[in-house]
Amino acid sequence: MQGSAYGASLAGGAFDLESFLKQPQTILRCLSWIFSIVVFASITAEGYINPTTQSEGKCMFNNNDQACSYGVGVGILAFLACVMFLMLDAYFPNISNAKERKYIVLGDLVFSAAWTFLWFICFCVLASQWSKTKAVDVVGDAARAVVAFSFFSIITWGLLTYFAYGRYRQGVNDFSQDYTDPAHDHSSPYPPAQFGNSGAPTGYQQSPFSNQEQPGQYQPPSY
Repeated sequence: MQGSAYGASLAGGAFDLESFLKQPQTILRCLSWIFSIVVFASITAEGYINPTTQSEGKCMFNNNDQACSYGVGVGILAFLACVMFLMLDAYFPNISNAKERKYIVLGDLVFSAAWTFLWFICFCVLASQWSKTKAVDVVGDAARAVVAFSFFSIITWGLLTYFAYGRYRQGVNDFSQDYTDPAHDHSSPYPPAQFGNSGAPTGYQQSPFSNQEQPGQYQPPSY
């Protein structure tokens, strides 16, 4: 049976593009990648308006520039992370070191969990600021798209966290099942030593010199 570690077969197999594209984490990363583009591109292109009374552009979310900056920052970092983890997923079966696989899966788990939380904060902030916006010259479609795809990103990154945790647990279980206690390993050519209660080996034999007859009492010579 072919071995596996952390949700992927051991190194040495050929890369299968079709199976890679059908993996749940691949589909979710592509969706997260698209959602992040919609968020930061919409804010960058249409997220700043120029009121007649001000010369500088203001954020369309209640003139809160920090809200726009936060959405752009989270979106760009999510975009870059999706590209990086897609490349790691494609190269993952060729990694033979189990520790390197463990670090990649842990990094995926931590980052996905963190970005699930950050997208949740982004959605709450943008939705709250949009509900307070009263400007009539704001592009409503762009603002609603940013809020909606921020919410969708919570779902995709939450599912990525779930699958990363599943891969990590699978790797831990694989190692625990592969480990065999040497005392119960019958494949070893050297059987384990058995000791009795006295602490000495059971196969110990007495020295052949210990059975020699001891000289008896002195007998005077007879004439």
